[in-house]
Amino acid sequence: MQRYEPVIGLEIHVQLATQSKLFCGDPVQFGAAPNTLVSPISLAYPGTLPRINQQAVESAVQLGLAFGCGIAPISYFARKHYFYPDLPRGYQTSQHTHPICAGGAIQIKEETRNLSFALNRIHLEDDAGKSIHDLYEDATCIDLNRAGTALLEIVTEPVIYNAEHAAAVVAEIRKMVRWLGIGDGNMEAGNLRCDANISLRLAGTKELGTKVEVKNLNSIRFVKKAIEFEIERMEKMLERGEKIQQQTRSFNASNFTTFATREKEEAHDYRYFPDPDLPPIRITQERLNAIQSSMPALPSEITSILQTKYSLSEYDAEQITQDKTEWQFFLATANICANYKSIANWMLGPIRQWRNEKNNEEENMLQPAQLAELIELVESGTVSFTIAAQKIFPIMITGSQSALQIAEEGGWLQEKDTQQLETWVNEVLAAMPEQVAAYKKGKKGLIGVFVGEVKKRSRGKADLKWVTTYLEQQLTSTK
Repeated sequence: MQRYEPVIGLEIHVQLATQSKLFCGDPVQFGAAPNTLVSPISLAYPGTLPRINQQAVESAVQLGLAFGCGIAPISYFARKHYFYPDLPRGYQTSQHTHPICAGGAIQIKEETRNLSFALNRIHLEDDAGKSIHDLYEDATCIDLNRAGTALLEIVTEPVIYNAEHAAAVVAEIRKMVRWLGIGDGNMEAGNLRCDANISLRLAGTKELGTKVEVKNLNSIRFVKKAIEFEIERMEKMLERGEKIQQQTRSFNASNFTTFATREKEEAHDYRYFPDPDLPPIRITQERLNAIQSSMPALPSEITSILQTKYSLSEYDAEQITQDKTEWQFFLATANICANYKSIANWMLGPIRQWRNEKNNEEENMLQPAQLAELIELVESGTVSFTIAAQKIFPIMITGSQSALQIAEEGGWLQEKDTQQLETWVNEVLAAMPEQVAAYKKGKKGLIGVFVGEVKKRSRGKADLKWVTTYLEQQLTSTK
């Protein structure tokens, strides 16, 4: 039994897919030239006043509803006074005591059990700019393009007890953000970032230990690696009798270690007070109903539909709902092809493999009608699944020919001439007398060996269903 128990809480920052910033009309665009997406408001000129981005508010409500949060009828913004060199106002505008969403939970499926991780809140705030330290040896550059961008911060309760579950929570949040269309969840671009708060306590006790916060983790893998390193580091310190320091740390992605950057502040150090320039956000029941009705069906609902209406297994249904575009592709194909299991097999097999190899690029993707055509060719016995997946599918993705045209030009149509098929089968049986004898003595699993040899002799053109039936007839005869 482990002597120490880790306790983990996460703070996930999601950049919202709004066209403008949270409190002004500055455009939001990744990769623009430094300091070109700014205005007197985002630069904090005296006399300027902020206005709340309504799309950002609705995005917060949607995510809160998706995770079962309570939506506050009235919520407020506060000023968080802390020195940000890349935030011109000198304070961040956030929601301290009155967040727009409270409570709720992240639901995770782990093999045969369902896990629930309680949320503390989801609140709105604006982002800081970006400090660039590696352009000059003796100077730091500031890019204020990101300053003022709308963020959602999702804060879990300290109810996560290992790195695997922490990574799964981040993955589920990213999935839901993309599903709702409120953000792209691109961690490499910094559009979804995770801060992990980690502490250790003696196993069986309730009191939390001193925590450290690892900031700005920008991949799900790094979330897991950073937490694992911190647990091991702090455990060794406690075993040596050393005291854990409350501090902020950063992650070194080259060797999967963390390093201290500053002592961690307490909440009172930020000197929060209500922002006098921003009115409260009011969410009436009528507005809440309108936002809820505009939301797409959630993955849990789609999973149920896939199992009941389309007779897919729980596993297939959950895999298809990992990505909204995959569900939409399945639905479009199912509207023209009733072989739902084959659609799922293709999507989770050859198509997913292709997308992974191409880093999920949407260019040159198979169209629903093309997949329906491939499935029909296989089901009718015109081509084998192996030929369809390995030969025809890659050509269809990059060209304009039909599956049948490709099969004909490649010489991949399955052989239907029973005389030729019988010849291949008889040649294989004649060449493998020992295996034939073993089969007749009870080793029925050898049927796959015979089928494989016929497949080789025919160069994949033999109708394997017919071949299997004929082989069984020949092998059970008295000859």
